[in-house]
Parts: sequence; structure tokens; C-alpha cells
Amino acid sequence: MSKKNACKKCKYLYDGHECPLCKSAQPVPNWKGRVFVVDQKNSGIAKKIGAEQEGEYAIKVS
Repeated sequence: MSKKNACKKCKYLYDGHECPLCKSAQPVPNWKGRVFVVDQKNSGIAKKIGAEQEGEYAIKVS
């Protein structure tokens, strides 16, 4: 299993070289912690981290 990259702009975790959410081409392999957003509309954590879509997000991106 390969380690996912985090987007430097939106912190979304993904495989590949371009973020599928914000289309940023700034993959960061060094990140710590992860948050799984299941219900973005009713999640206080999702609002706090700025998650606009369900998915997996990094907590800290280096």
C-alpha cells in the first residue's frame, strides 16, 4: 500500500499528483494525523477544518 499525499492547499488525502478537490498540483508526502469526514453538513470538525466534501483529510501538513 502506498502512502497517500496530502494537498498543501485543502489538506485532502489522495493518491496521485493532483488533488481531485481543488485541482492543486502541490502534493505533500509528509503529513500527520487524519480525519475522516462522513457527514460534512452536520460535522463541527468538518466546519472547523474547512472540509467542503466528505473524505479523508490530514490534520497537519508539513
